[in-house]
Amino acid sequence: MDVQDLIKEQVTGNPVVLYMKGTPQFPQCGFSSTAVQILKACGVNKFFSVNVLENADIRQGIKDYANWPTIPQLYIKGEFVGGCDIMREMYQAGELQQLLEGVAEA
Repeated sequence: MDVQDLIKEQVTGNPVVLYMKGTPQFPQCGFSSTAVQILKACGVNKFFSVNVLENADIRQGIKDYANWPTIPQLYIKGEFVGGCDIMREMYQAGELQQLLEGVAEA
């Protein structure tokens, strides 16, 4: 399976996916940490996360997949939402909570 197929499977096979540096329990960068905090603030405690630091192919592949240069990257129901700044803006506007309503397990 090539990296793009693997990423597509991860993104479409899980309701909420966060590609990040580190893990939700131990984020390895401030942006990834903020992304996890925003998801938790939205009531999402269980989500599929991928530590891009463990796999260089996925680290580059996810940038190509979304045509988005930075990590973290959030996907909800197979759709690319954005990175940390977009998550923050959507959260402050109440849009992210609406997008996550009924999607993720609390």
